[in-house]
Amino acid sequence: MKRHPNRPAPRRAGMALPVVLIILALMLVGAVYLLKSVHSTGLTTANLAYDNTLSRQADLGLHAGFAWLNNTAATNKPLLNQDSASNGYVASRKTGSSFWDGKTTITDSDGTRIEYVIHRMCNKPGAYNDPTAVVQCVQTAANNNAPGSTVPLGSSMIVTAAQYAGTPRLHYTVTARIAGARGASVTNQLIVLIGA
Repeated sequence: MKRHPNRPAPRRAGMALPVVLIILALMLVGAVYLLKSVHSTGLTTANLAYDNTLSRQADLGLHAGFAWLNNTAATNKPLLNQDSASNGYVASRKTGSSFWDGKTTITDSDGTRIEYVIHRMCNKPGAYNDPTAVVQCVQTAANNNAPGSTVPLGSSMIVTAAQYAGTPRLHYTVTARIAGARGASVTNQLIVLIGA
């Protein structure tokens, strides 16, 4: 069959172009979401690394508080019965808005300000064993028993009153915090037991 030169070729209906356009649109949307996901992952990783750095810097406050507490307990233990604001020490536990009352601030080598406070876990200042002051402290019994003993750690040997196997250990908390840039803040806490 011969084609006439002036006659147009018959028109064919195809589906390839619309399918290709739909696939391209889906690939474009997928690429946009992939880029957003990579960006979000990068931000999350950077924030976690920044928080980790702040946490390590806050540990300097914990170390400073522990060093003072350890040194004072070794050299002049009665000082732990009263507040010492210059050292960030409070002889009783605080909660709520008064928690950071008595804090002290140190600065690390990078110029970051770290606040810390030490709380003795007692209801008020004073000697833990003063019968007239009625100071109640969180205590842990000394354990002088050999491994495999029938008396578990912290248990009393009599039913009517606590009878410790030695001088009990009082609980202290050292809390440090940093308010970093970009609205980040980190608070770390350490619990210390010191023989009364």
